[in-house]
Amino acid sequence: MVAREYDFWLLDLDGTLIDIDPAYVRSVFDRVSDRLGREFTDYESEIIWHGLGGSRDAQLSAWGIDPVEFWEVFHAIEDPQVRAENTYLYEDAEFVADLDCPVGLVTHCQRFLTDPVLDGLDIRDWFDTVVCCDEQLGWKPNPEPVEHAMTQLGVGTNERGVLAGDGSSDIGAAWNAGLDAVHVERHDPSRRKQCVLGDYRINSFDELWMNTRQTFENTD
Repeated sequence: MVAREYDFWLLDLDGTLIDIDPAYVRSVFDRVSDRLGREFTDYESEIIWHGLGGSRDAQLSAWGIDPVEFWEVFHAIEDPQVRAENTYLYEDAEFVADLDCPVGLVTHCQRFLTDPVLDGLDIRDWFDTVVCCDEQLGWKPNPEPVEHAMTQLGVGTNERGVLAGDGSSDIGAAWNAGLDAVHVERHDPSRRKQCVLGDYRINSFDELWMNTRQTFENTD
């Protein structure tokens, strides 16, 4: 079974194991709009929140928005506890609790937002390390955050590892660090407007308990 073929697992958080009430996302972007003086449609909000177009900073720049200013406003607006209260766990993500190997989290979600979510959903003990990307450590798809997590787990390139995530940056980070990659598609591919490849392409983690390998299968 695929889920047991690896010596260690790394996972993304938002959009992979957890997600959030769309009404909360809309409320955050409404307040960001007020601060920046620029309206965001529901679709634009979805693109940035879930990284559907790939690099969020590149997308913001393409819209004529300074990424640094945007994220400063975005993080100043968010209340970590309110965000945690509006966050839910995907049912199929519960397999992580049963993994009998080192498990790490590598997320773009900042520490002040990640901690309340892990505690609120009572899943902190699923992970042997939690790595929150930042300017010093780097951002996926760069391999540095993944390699840092591997160091924290005490695993090396001689062991077989995998990284699972919902975005192209997760797949890139996995491959750049020499790991297998699982892309879990939580969104309608037509809204993503790009094809995300992976060693496995699934719609639910339940599929990893089957024996069929879905390498580079076009599920669009």
